[in-house]
Amino acid sequence: MTSALDTFEVVGDLRAAAARTAARLAPGNGLPHPRDLALLAECEPLSAPPVWNDAAAHVLAAQLTARARQDALALGSGLVDRFFDDVRLTRPASMSAGARSLLYSSVAEYTCSLALADVASRFADEAMLFADTAGLRYRALATGAFAAGLDGDVDKTEELLRRADELFRAQGWPPTERMLVTFFARITVAAARTDAAALEQIAIDLRATQPGDGFWDFTAGMADVIARLFRGDITSALAGSAHLLHSSGIHSSWRGCRLHVVCMHADLLVACGRLDEALALLAPWQSPEGHGVCFPTHRATVLLHLRRDRELIAETDLCAADEAGHNPRTLTPLLVRRALAFQRLGAHRRALRCMEAVILLTERIGASAVPFLSLPLDEVRLLLDAVTAERASARPVVDEILSLLDHAVPAVADGFENALALGLTPTERALASALQSPSSLAEIARERGVSVNTVRSQVRSIYVKLGVNGRAEAVRLLTSSPSTGR
Repeated sequence: MTSALDTFEVVGDLRAAAARTAARLAPGNGLPHPRDLALLAECEPLSAPPVWNDAAAHVLAAQLTARARQDALALGSGLVDRFFDDVRLTRPASMSAGARSLLYSSVAEYTCSLALADVASRFADEAMLFADTAGLRYRALATGAFAAGLDGDVDKTEELLRRADELFRAQGWPPTERMLVTFFARITVAAARTDAAALEQIAIDLRATQPGDGFWDFTAGMADVIARLFRGDITSALAGSAHLLHSSGIHSSWRGCRLHVVCMHADLLVACGRLDEALALLAPWQSPEGHGVCFPTHRATVLLHLRRDRELIAETDLCAADEAGHNPRTLTPLLVRRALAFQRLGAHRRALRCMEAVILLTERIGASAVPFLSLPLDEVRLLLDAVTAERASARPVVDEILSLLDHAVPAVADGFENALALGLTPTERALASALQSPSSLAEIARERGVSVNTVRSQVRSIYVKLGVNGRAEAVRLLTSSPSTGR
C-alpha cells in the first residue's frame, strides 16, 4: 500500500509535520504541535524505503509517536512488524546513531501504548544503546521505565525513573516537557505499593504539568480513583470511576487507562456487592494483545465471590495455558484466583502449583499487594503457608507477601469486607453503598428502578441487621474498620 507520505500531493504538509514533530520528541526543543500529531496519526504509515536514512527514520518515529499520543492504535503490533523483525529493521539502513535511537524510542512508546511491555522494553534498551544526546537518553529511560512498570518490575521501574528524573533536572528542561509515560510508570510503582499519598501527588503533578489536556486529566482522574481505593473509601472510588467512564474525557484518553478504569469499576462494584452489575460490565470486553489488561482475571474476581469456582477455572484456562505470552503483572492475580478456586474444589495439588507459580513470578518482578485485593485473605494465607510447608525456600517471598497482606491490604480489604461481615445480602450491600452517598431515598429509588417504599423497606432491614436507628449511624458503622464495627 502506498502511504500518503509517499505521494506528491501531500508531501508538503505531512512531511513538514513529521519533521517538526521528530525535532521535538526529545525534551529541550519544545512540544510537538497538536495539529501535527493529529495529521500524522490519521494518515497511512510510511512505506518502508529501500534503504533507511535519517529522514525516513524521523518520519516513522513521528508517526508512531503521534499514534501513541492520539490513541490511534487500530493497527496494533502489526504496524511494527511491517518494518522490524524483533528489534532489527527488515531493510538495510544507513542512519546516524541519533536517528536510530529516536526511532527505537518511538517504537517503545507506541508498543507501551499497546501494553506490550516486553516488546517496548527491548526497543527502549536499543534506544539507550544508540542515544548520543541527553534528550535521547531521557526519552529511552522514560519509555523503558514505563515498559518495566507495565511488566510489573517495580525495582527496575524505580531505577529507570530515578535516572530519567536526575537527567531531566540536570538539564534544566521545562516541566511541561516531561513525558506522560513517566507518570504512567510512577502510577505503576505507587499502585504496586498501595501508596495512596503518592498517587494523589501524581494526580496533582499531572494536572499541573499539562493543565486542560484531556489525556493528562483522564490519567490524573485514574490515579485519584486508585488512591481512594487504597484509602478504603470504596464509595468515593466507585463514584470517581463511574464519572471517568461516563464523562466526555473518556474520548481523550489512552486506551490502557480506559481499560484499567473499566476493570477498577468492576472491582469496586464487587466491593459494594453488585456482582451481577460487575459481570455485565465486563462481559463485552476482550483483553488486548499481551494481556497488559486481563479481563478474565477481573471476571474471575466476580466469579470467586459468587463461588462459581468451576466457571472461574474455565474462564481463565486459556490465559493460564499461555504463560509465556501473558503479561506477568496481570498473570499473577489470575493465578492467585485459580489457586483459591482449585482449593475450594478440593484440587489441593493444583492449588499449590498455582500458588507456587505466583511465588516464582513474585521473585522475578517483586512483591505487590494488588494481586490480593478483594480476595478472602484467610484463604490466601492458608495456601501460602501450605506452599512453604512443602518448599522452605519460598519462605522469604511468602513473608514479604504476608507483610503486604498485614500492612498494605487491610485498609482496602476493610472497605471490601465490611458489608459482607455485617451479614447483608447482595441487594442490601448495594443499597448500603448508596446510603453512603448524599442521594436521597427517592433519588436512590429512581437510580435502582424501584419504588421509594421498596427502598424504605430494604433500608429498615439493613438498620435491623446493623443494630442502628438511622442512616447516619448506619454509615458510621459501614465505614468503620471491621475490628471496631462488628
